[in-house]
Amino acid sequence: MAEINIEAITKTFHDSSRGREVAALDDINLSIAANDFVCLLGPSGCGKSTLLNIIAGFETPTKGRVTVDGKAVEAPGADRGVVFQQPTLMPWLTVAENIAFHLRLKGIAKAERREQAQTFIDLVGLKGFETHYPSELSGGMNQRVGIARALIMNPRVILMDEPFAALDAQTKSEMQEELVAIWQRHRGTIVFVTHSVDEALVLGNRIVVMTRRPGRIRELIELDLPRPRDVTGADFNDMKRHVLNLIKEVAAQPAAA
Repeated sequence: MAEINIEAITKTFHDSSRGREVAALDDINLSIAANDFVCLLGPSGCGKSTLLNIIAGFETPTKGRVTVDGKAVEAPGADRGVVFQQPTLMPWLTVAENIAFHLRLKGIAKAERREQAQTFIDLVGLKGFETHYPSELSGGMNQRVGIARALIMNPRVILMDEPFAALDAQTKSEMQEELVAIWQRHRGTIVFVTHSVDEALVLGNRIVVMTRRPGRIRELIELDLPRPRDVTGADFNDMKRHVLNLIKEVAAQPAAA
């Protein structure tokens, strides 16, 4: 799988209504190893999603560059799958058809599309729901479809932008466990945006704690906690206190004007 290198990334947006430049990211440097699971954590507006979009190729940095396996990211590509907060499924297509849609665009025969889709339907725990439509599924099940749709492209990197934020607490916990299980089987490289300390601690191998705007890396935390994570354990809660103190410190700092 893929190694990601983020080199001196700075991103500035033009605020046309106020006639000024707004700095979103400032000098971000980060190396992400193949098969790693990295969570980007920080307050709202710190540039987490902007950084993810730059890795995806949806945004262009003002300065710096991102490479995936040594190749510069200049546009979206099939080597990077993206899972959004809302799965944005096509309501007129079934689960299997939504998952296989990219294969259809590539001209792959229907039988082969069905066979490949079934592999990922089974992987995300949706066996038996192949012919259901998005309106017939829960929010968590629709998000599973979105994950399967990203995985079927066999990307080297999965980029996830708060995909569980809209789910209830129980469903979110179940989806977090399922995502870890999928990652352990699929062995991809995952970059996951969240504003939840608990979610970052449950999911990540490493946590990147970002400052308020313009986003910088406040601390890179290595998580040497066994899986599955025991959220009641002393080690987990010691780390949680450390991260919460960092977030409190970051939140107390004023954002750039």
